Amino acid sequence: MIAALPRWVRGLSVLLLMLFLGSAVQAQERVISGKITDSKDGSPVVGATIAVKGSTQGVSTGTDGRFTISVPQSATVLVISSVGFGSKEVNISGLTEVASTLTATNADLNEVVVVGYGTARKKDITGSVASVKAKDFNKGVVTAPDQLLQGKVAGVQILNNSGAPGGATTVRIRGNASIRSGNQPLYVVDGVALDGRTARPGVNAGGVGNLPTTNPLNFINNNDIQSMEVLKDASAAAIYGSRGSNGVIIITTKKGTASGQRVDVNASVGVSSIMKQLDVLDGNEYRDALSKYNLTSGDYGSNVDAMDAITRNAITQNYSVGVSGGNENGKYRISASYFNQEGILLKSDFKKYTAGMNGSFKFLQSKKLGLDFNVTVGHNTENAVPVSNDAGFTGSLVSQALQWNPTHPLMKKTATGDSIYIIPQFGNTAINPLAMSEAYDDISNTSNILAYIAPSYKITEGLDYRFLYSINHQVSNRKNQLRSWINLDGVQGRGLANIANGSLTTTQLTHTLNYTKTFENNLTLTALAGYEYMKFVNRGEGQFGQDFANVSTPYYNYMQYTTQGSRQIYSYDGTSELQSYFGRVILNFKDRYLFTGTFRADGSSKFGENNQYGYFPSLALAWNMHNEEFMKGSSIFDQLRIRGSWGQTGNQEFPAFASQEIYTAGQQSFNRYTLENKDLKWETSTVINAGVDFSISKGRVYGSVEYFNKKTKDILFDRDLADPVPVGNAATWVNLPGQIINSGVEAALNVLVFSNKDFSWDIGANATFLDNKLTDFGQIVIPTGGLHGQGISGTTIQRFVNDQPLNVYYVREFQGIDKDGQAILKDGGATKWYLGDPNPDVLLGITTNLRYKKFNLEISMNGAFGHELYNNTANTVLPISNLGNRNISKDLMDLNPLEATSSPITASSRYLEKGDYMKLSNATLSYALGNVGSVFKNSNIYLTGQNLFVITGFSGFDPEVNVDKNVAGRPSFGIEYAPYPTARNIILGVNFSF
Repeated sequence: MIAALPRWVRGLSVLLLMLFLGSAVQAQERVISGKITDSKDGSPVVGATIAVKGSTQGVSTGTDGRFTISVPQSATVLVISSVGFGSKEVNISGLTEVASTLTATNADLNEVVVVGYGTARKKDITGSVASVKAKDFNKGVVTAPDQLLQGKVAGVQILNNSGAPGGATTVRIRGNASIRSGNQPLYVVDGVALDGRTARPGVNAGGVGNLPTTNPLNFINNNDIQSMEVLKDASAAAIYGSRGSNGVIIITTKKGTASGQRVDVNASVGVSSIMKQLDVLDGNEYRDALSKYNLTSGDYGSNVDAMDAITRNAITQNYSVGVSGGNENGKYRISASYFNQEGILLKSDFKKYTAGMNGSFKFLQSKKLGLDFNVTVGHNTENAVPVSNDAGFTGSLVSQALQWNPTHPLMKKTATGDSIYIIPQFGNTAINPLAMSEAYDDISNTSNILAYIAPSYKITEGLDYRFLYSINHQVSNRKNQLRSWINLDGVQGRGLANIANGSLTTTQLTHTLNYTKTFENNLTLTALAGYEYMKFVNRGEGQFGQDFANVSTPYYNYMQYTTQGSRQIYSYDGTSELQSYFGRVILNFKDRYLFTGTFRADGSSKFGENNQYGYFPSLALAWNMHNEEFMKGSSIFDQLRIRGSWGQTGNQEFPAFASQEIYTAGQQSFNRYTLENKDLKWETSTVINAGVDFSISKGRVYGSVEYFNKKTKDILFDRDLADPVPVGNAATWVNLPGQIINSGVEAALNVLVFSNKDFSWDIGANATFLDNKLTDFGQIVIPTGGLHGQGISGTTIQRFVNDQPLNVYYVREFQGIDKDGQAILKDGGATKWYLGDPNPDVLLGITTNLRYKKFNLEISMNGAFGHELYNNTANTVLPISNLGNRNISKDLMDLNPLEATSSPITASSRYLEKGDYMKLSNATLSYALGNVGSVFKNSNIYLTGQNLFVITGFSGFDPEVNVDKNVAGRPSFGIEYAPYPTARNIILGVNFSF
């Protein structure tokens, strides 16, 4: 892989390494060493700054809290400081070794956080920004960085679209804001904005359907992350303009320190099992049910558990090592990791390999010339199983297992004593899930490189220039097959196979000027001006075929032998460009009154020529009341700040060239695919935010409360046009009328309940109260939320419609079972009603930490309330009509009167269930071993439980679910359809340094 890097990247890496190795620190007359620890629990303070008083030269502490600094013989005082802690002066007269502690300030408005294109002190931030450090991340089996934040930040909802290893997540910051464009936030890694897509090709394996997507952040090593910032309002996110409408998540990776070389090691191994089984009948209960219904067929004499047959206790391994070091002239960090997660369903797994190198160097005697660089490479290998979003009831592995007749064996003995799979022939409607697992193969390999180089120059005092060039390149190949001997309609006797390749390349050029100056009247000005150019290229091709000979060789190895009539070849190519100008001004007067103004102009090739540029401004004010004379000496507030903001952000997450006229090629013709719309405008969100930040009891209690109101207009949508269209049927992208309104209140509170040398207890909680509605939409009705399964495919149960929440449920109203066992529907089922909302009214996150001497227990919980989920699984996979052939839900046998097997399968409020839940997502017990011998330092051993239990009334696998049930790209929300089940994980790990 390294040899395949471009020659200039290899040459640059060698040059930088030579520069680093060749740099020398000037000899000093005196060396001071020491260790900095947290006064609360004695743990090392990582990254604390150590400087000689009156000097700008300094070093940072390593992962064990230790440092070494060269000082003049005349130096008498060191200044020690760290984000999240107060500063301290230490007298070093006559000393060569120093041991000191820092006290956490909890509320800490002096903490430096990462914002768009730079950093800022918390007390200078006027917008809504939440920062989560590495020590507060979620623990356990976590394949991608977004899962580290679940339950940690007010206003942020994170759901797993699938329990499959490496599966994608749904991330919503302050609710849904679009009915066609993307709702996911923008991710920025060390200043490099990610595309948000993955190069892994999607495949539709015949009757198996479309499988869930993978997480585009999987290539990142979670152990390399130092912190994550969430920009929630327009004051914070408007600097990203057209990509900031859904919020921004900034990922900052670990860098080298100037305190000498350190090696950090993390290792863990865990076991996973299914968190919850659905209640279906076992063999004896099935026989009783047949008897109650006077059915004479369907009993095959056995008692089997098909879900148990396709699940397993799975092993996860995770190993990571990081080497860092440096001095005042240069710092570096090199890391590597290996992650191997077996899925709880047979044959599923996910492997991840990563390696990274970053450095920061200063040149010239003046140290005005700087150079930062980073190269991160990742490779993922995924074995997927046929658990799809939209297959019929026969096509998905979990559906097959749930509805397998529990009296019917899965295997049988041949005359020679061999065990073979039973392939049912009764009506071809039951698929042996164990046989399906064997018949299906799906393997993908995805490689990713994220690299940037960023030279900088200090032009004059307070004025800095920085240039960043980055490339993020992904390539992926995927092969899958379904054997011809499985009795799946359209596959049996034919088989099928796919081969697909994809690539995704994003390049970024960013120029920024930063200026900082403090004037004599205690006014501090911080200004940013920048230009950015980005290019996004997404390409792919593939082929599909059927009618393979029944041989053991993988079908995808000889696609040329498929029949001509079944063979399909396709390709796609999407390229778009984004050119931007942006600026920001921050004014701080006496640390009391703050103003922030931002502006960004984005020009995108996606839009029509009449509206290629969008303009996104924001204004914000803050008042640090605690610095006022009348507040000094207050016995209540240590810190009190009031802030408010207004701003606009945009959304351009729709296909490249969609506003232009596009043709697709048929076998003997070209067909118009989209019509040109020169007047297509940017989807724009206008956000108002008001908040209060506070700290009392000397920082032991701190938190915030804020209100937000977000209105999105000029809604982007692809509308089908009625016949006749001049050249074939086509669609066009338009701006729909109306507004999407998301409003609510967020609250966060952290309390240090008790603390002394041996024992401490702190607790944190965040709550979000949300409201969502589509208004001024006229008579337009857009259906989505497509159901699947027997007798119901093609039915939609959600709508985008005026004066209703996004994705409101639109179904028939269920009123019970009549005396004849038939389902009763209001108005006889002739009318549908708006009967439920999938958007939670309340989000809740709770974290508590208890320490006793060297033991530490951290518990994290998260929940959502006030919404409904649609149980498509109960509706179409386990209905009463299965009885006699396939399995049913156990709940059906508790009905009085019993439901008749002739009762029709209908989408109705019967399957709308309360989605309220509270989940114990993480519990970690750790023991600080400290230094072990003379080699291992800062050693720690821990035991983590993940997804230990969930409190809910939802009858599906997990209320924390969002199976993708979109219709023509229009997003769904809150539907469960036989997903890959959630795993419960137990992990034992250790980390140490040397």
